[in-house]
Amino acid sequence: MADMTSVVDDYIAAWNETDAGRRRELVARTFADDATYLDPLMDGAGTDGIDALIGGAQRQFPGARFELAGGPDAHHDVVRFVWHLHAAGGERIATGHDYATVAEDGRLRAVTGFLET
Repeated sequence: MADMTSVVDDYIAAWNETDAGRRRELVARTFADDATYLDPLMDGAGTDGIDALIGGAQRQFPGARFELAGGPDAHHDVVRFVWHLHAAGGERIATGHDYATVAEDGRLRAVTGFLET
């Protein structure tokens, strides 16, 4: 299995990256070409779809930043981790738990997110 700490760090970095070209590189490095993303508010498929949904979230919450809050915890081809989303002023506005399957090449194949707040 790939180094899940690096993969999850790149995942968080992709959600925080506001430069479209750099974000696209992070998404391509982190997600398999045919990856899927699903949470209670949005879903996307493929690197183009996932890149677009991240860009949409950034427009909805300008200046917000994700931080890894727990994990990653991985076994076999599954990884889980917890994150916090902070508003531009630093206030925590959401906590999420993400679960993902990992493709053979070490990139994320399917991510399912659950929101606490």
